[in-house]
Amino acid sequence: MEEEAGVRRWIVDITRWRPSPDQFDAAAALLPSHERPAIARFVKEDDRKRALVSRLLQYSLVHHVLRIPLHQINICRTPEGKPYLKDCSAFPNFNFNTSHQGDYVGIASEPICLVGLDIVSISKPQGETTTEFISNFSSYLTDHEWNCIVRAGTSCEVLTEFYRYWCLKEAFVKAMGAGVGFGLHRLEFHHEHWTDISIHIDGEVTKKWGFWLFKLDEMHLASIAKGHPEDAVSSYKKALSTVSVTEEQLHSTLESPEEAFTLWTVEQLTESME
Repeated sequence: MEEEAGVRRWIVDITRWRPSPDQFDAAAALLPSHERPAIARFVKEDDRKRALVSRLLQYSLVHHVLRIPLHQINICRTPEGKPYLKDCSAFPNFNFNTSHQGDYVGIASEPICLVGLDIVSISKPQGETTTEFISNFSSYLTDHEWNCIVRAGTSCEVLTEFYRYWCLKEAFVKAMGAGVGFGLHRLEFHHEHWTDISIHIDGEVTKKWGFWLFKLDEMHLASIAKGHPEDAVSSYKKALSTVSVTEEQLHSTLESPEEAFTLWTVEQLTESME
């Protein structure tokens, strides 16, 4: 995977990083000053760690892949919050997406197609049953998806099944650059034992997207969505170099196998940026 130009799948386990206040500040100091308030606004230490590591991953990946000096990297964000690079000429459509939940923070990048990443932590609901918990999200699921979830077996299996669908929906929306208002109920996923995953949008199957699910450990899942740049929302489309992708390029991207994430430590990230 690492050999393929512009394609990266990196992940960090933040539970392994226990920085002192000085070590945390030293890592944050590697980022441009305008990125730091977004980290400091979090009250909980774990949330601050996730926000910091997410940004370290972005700058380190861009520096690593595109060989841009750190002080010259200009990461912008669309009104919906999707990060993008200004003036990236190395690849037709270099784009990346981050996600964090629970123990993990991750990033995925692609040179041509849109990429979305979502990480979920399969945590047991507190103070309510699994059925009560997933019922809160029923309006975001189609009848087909709901039936697949509630018939999955034990409450643990039902919860995991729910998170698989949720993870895929989020990865797709993030790849497009859509905001929180996007109607997740418009998306319906079909699969063969969670391989050969396909999507129906507003009831119509599309061949312009590919999806993959990964089990990071017993409690965490990750999903990757890859698709045609013409499906990006308008604000994000403006940030892309081109929305033209040949059938051959699209087919090649969607047919190429997805490999496991590369695990990085925060120390490795910071060293790569110094």
